[in-house]
Amino acid sequence: MTANEAVEKIVGALRAVDGLRPATPVSPETTWLPVDWEGMAVDLSPELVQIRLIATRLPIPPLLDQAAELVRPVLAGTEWEKARLRLVVTDVDGAAFV
Repeated sequence: MTANEAVEKIVGALRAVDGLRPATPVSPETTWLPVDWEGMAVDLSPELVQIRLIATRLPIPPLLDQAAELVRPVLAGTEWEKARLRLVVTDVDGAAFV
């Protein structure tokens, strides 16, 4: 599996977590540029897989547990299988407090 394929699968797995979304450098509604904005939230190295996220619900710890459970199987059998998984919440959407 290539790094791009792994990122795509990781982002796809995270879509199943209601309450988290990849932290992107611009609004997710900016679709007029042909860039994988969500994929920019994922960094892969043999030692560390880091994913930057925005929380849209609270509490955050169960959401991160769910995300980790979905991402780990994606990494199985790849060069990132033994990498540490770091999920970083970079922001909390205001809707989480409503």
